[in-house]
Amino acid sequence: MPKAPATMVISHWNTLIEGLAVSPKDFFASVERAIETKLVPDTRRSRVDWKEGGILSAKREYLRVLRKKHAFDICGAPFGNGFFISWWLGELPSVFWQFMLMIPFVGPIMEKWFRPTTYYNVDTAIMFQSLVHSAVLEVVDSLTHTNGLKALSEADRKPKMRDFFNL
Repeated sequence: MPKAPATMVISHWNTLIEGLAVSPKDFFASVERAIETKLVPDTRRSRVDWKEGGILSAKREYLRVLRKKHAFDICGAPFGNGFFISWWLGELPSVFWQFMLMIPFVGPIMEKWFRPTTYYNVDTAIMFQSLVHSAVLEVVDSLTHTNGLKALSEADRKPKMRDFFNL
């Protein structure tokens, strides 16, 4: 399984559903089926490993959904008496841009000139986020309903967005 490359986080969402017992593999399969029904164009799916901590730490498997330069990493894992679900939407800069962004002064200037944040960039990320998030919520709603558990509140359904225009 490939190691996950570094991402620039755009948004995040998570919830813990107490009383839910499901395997991560079954959860991922349900999410993949839900994403397929959304007909999200130009997507690829895979599994990636993220380390839990430092060099000797265990790895955690995530479902990755890629579309152009955006990546969704979706986690589903038993935790305590429930099941934890989260996702991270990020941008995967190319190797060239990863290198450029490490150069003090030059990297940020190059990024402003050649990779400016535009309405199109933001809209594309939000469209992708909306469709994948709705697929995850459909699976969560189905699991909570099937298991007779409390549905998520409106507040629990909302992702946390990065401030795009305050970079």
